[in-house]
Amino acid sequence: MTTMLGTVINMHQLGATVRLADGTLAAIPPAEVSAHRAVLHDSMIKKQELPFAVHREGRRPAAFVTPDAIARAAAPQLTDPVFEERMNAYLRSVSDRESGDGPPPAERHFIRKKKRAAIFEARTNQIDA
Repeated sequence: MTTMLGTVINMHQLGATVRLADGTLAAIPPAEVSAHRAVLHDSMIKKQELPFAVHREGRRPAAFVTPDAIARAAAPQLTDPVFEERMNAYLRSVSDRESGDGPPPAERHFIRKKKRAAIFEARTNQIDA
């Protein structure tokens, strides 16, 4: 078994296909794909080379994900700085529009709803009478 760099070029139900650094294609077994799907998918999308343990026996070489490939895979980014900045700008703009001396927007909304409900009830009471 040798270790070679390769890029995942295809993933499917029956495994995956890797183009190795020497240009040959290798098959990744389905069990290996299901165990390391995220790492392999990232390699395919980013066209990033990963180290694979290549077993050359039979018609086509078989490739297996090495621990180095798992270590190279980036951890998922749980925050998005661009989104956070946009959200902060929006919240600042909303707070600038709101005056500090009046009721909060939710209370203003419910006060208007109560007034409309009272008008509607008055109309239905007049029709019933």
